[in-house]
Amino acid sequence: MTGWRVGFAVGDPEIIAGMAKVISQTTSNLTAVSQYAAIEALTGDQTSIEEMRQAFEERLNTIYPLLAEVPGFEVIKPQGAFYLFPNVKKAMEIKGYTDVNDFTNAILEEAEVALVTGAGFGAPENIRLSYATDLDTLKEAVSRIKAFMEK
Repeated sequence: MTGWRVGFAVGDPEIIAGMAKVISQTTSNLTAVSQYAAIEALTGDQTSIEEMRQAFEERLNTIYPLLAEVPGFEVIKPQGAFYLFPNVKKAMEIKGYTDVNDFTNAILEEAEVALVTGAGFGAPENIRLSYATDLDTLKEAVSRIKAFMEK
């Protein structure tokens, strides 16, 4: 259900009750179209799910080792989602940056690759790179990042 902002939780009733209190103040009124999409996702043909899983696995298995070769990038292979979340502290030091925003802005300006900082996720020395696009684009992005780091 990526992008639809639909989800559910199963767990200890006390924890779920606490979650319900928080969620009621932050989001509510799931749109009808999202509800219908959720029904289809749960009850419809599941063939495309396996096809997507395989495509994401291929992207990860291709991009992960390439990103791990980028100087200063410390990458842990993810076990879920479709993001790589490398620590770039050493990469920033190599390039003379102390702020991850300045670092990602430089990559955007010089390499034309847009990245999201990890600051919003509690990891200010990390960047988030989605691999939810085609393999050629991903390879080109990593190639540009590597060239930026090697300049």
